Amino acid sequence: MKDKARNHWLILILVALAQFMVVLDVSIVNVATRTIQVAFHMTETNLQWIITAYTLAFGGFLLLGGRAADLFGRRRLFIIGTIVFGIASLLDGLAQSGGMLIALRAAQGLAAAFMSPAALSIVLVTYREGHERNVALSVWGAVASGGAAAGVLLGGIITYYLGWRWNFFINVPIAALVAITAFRWLPAHESEETHNDLDLPGAVSVTAGLMLLVYAIVKAPALGWTNHTTLLYFAGSAALLAFFVINELRAKNPLVPFKIFRIRNVTGANLTMMPVVAGMFSTFFFTSLYEQAVLGYSSVKTGVSFLVIPVVIAIVATNVPRLVQKVGFKPILMVAPLFTASALFWFAEHVRVGGSYTYDLLPGFILMGIGMGATFVAVTIAATTGVPPRESGLASGILNTSQQVGGALGLAILTGLATSGAANYIHHLTTAPNKLTPLAAQVHGFHEAYFVGGFFLLGASLIATTILRQPKRTVVKADAAAVGMH
Repeated sequence: MKDKARNHWLILILVALAQFMVVLDVSIVNVATRTIQVAFHMTETNLQWIITAYTLAFGGFLLLGGRAADLFGRRRLFIIGTIVFGIASLLDGLAQSGGMLIALRAAQGLAAAFMSPAALSIVLVTYREGHERNVALSVWGAVASGGAAAGVLLGGIITYYLGWRWNFFINVPIAALVAITAFRWLPAHESEETHNDLDLPGAVSVTAGLMLLVYAIVKAPALGWTNHTTLLYFAGSAALLAFFVINELRAKNPLVPFKIFRIRNVTGANLTMMPVVAGMFSTFFFTSLYEQAVLGYSSVKTGVSFLVIPVVIAIVATNVPRLVQKVGFKPILMVAPLFTASALFWFAEHVRVGGSYTYDLLPGFILMGIGMGATFVAVTIAATTGVPPRESGLASGILNTSQQVGGALGLAILTGLATSGAANYIHHLTTAPNKLTPLAAQVHGFHEAYFVGGFFLLGASLIATTILRQPKRTVVKADAAAVGMH
């Protein structure tokens, strides 16, 4: 029993470390973007694609990666994804132009799309549904939510002392360690399906449709929302996604068997996840820009300023499984997004030229840590409860897709709002411009983005309230003393 418990902990540490790399790489370059911009003479519009290319490829291919894990073996896909992720990270660090870096970031996101759902599905089949799995998912949720804040911290320190390229080089030894250890310790997790027919038309159409949708939202502020090119992008995305739905309904072995959405909490949890991440992750982008461009913080000081968020997340996330045992995940998902919404509304009110960290940022960071730590653990439990083991990779892929597409859409929408808000501020000036005007305009744009982001989180709470269903209490007391997980 002790050996089994030890192996369980080793498996959890291994897949959590892989997930930490994946989530870290969404945010670790946030602080380094200004340095990269100078190095490659990039425009602000192109600069965003260093982050968006990764999240787009990641989110676009997650359904394919999750289903492939179910069909071809979770360990196999996990190890292959990890190796490719390490190679792509090495090439990212060696990039010689902005365009080359953006392309390689997309390749890195593609590898993550196979690694991440395989990792979560390994957790789902390793731990019994109930308290044992909830404790494991609390670690997973803490890593998923804390990785974003830790990325800003590590990105600041690494960029300042080692240079921006080391934000990518650091993944190489970690990926090698994870791949070697996985080969040695992970069970085979071979396919439980009776076929290996991968739905390529479905995979291509949903990936292209989602990517074109985000691309349209990114381009719309510059082109105009009613511009014929913008409308063509949206129409193309709608056509591809419509084809995907029709294909899935007709395919013998669809990429996404829609019957999984008959599990009401799978649907509700994913609908909750999208606005949560849309408002939440964009905040790291804007706040790191605010600290460096407006407050004049160095990359190290910016990174350290975010340290409170992963600390609060760790404290909250470790206590969520006990709370889930007592009240269930639905009440948590009704309340937790409100903490994050409060953080965004706080920033919308207090972020200013000449602001202070202690009064203007710290209270918001604490509220955000509470909301993130509780939300990510509870939503992961909700999205995976009642899912058959043979579809664990699919459920993992859908949840990760909701997270990454939500993040990409949120960043595109809120960046557009921040840009237009800054332009409108200058356009409606009633006094002569001065040297602080550009900073004041930028801050005004941030206010609008934070404010709308807060409403995303209010929407998430409303979705959880109306759609999620609290399952009947079936967890027996013995589950609370599950092997090695107490």
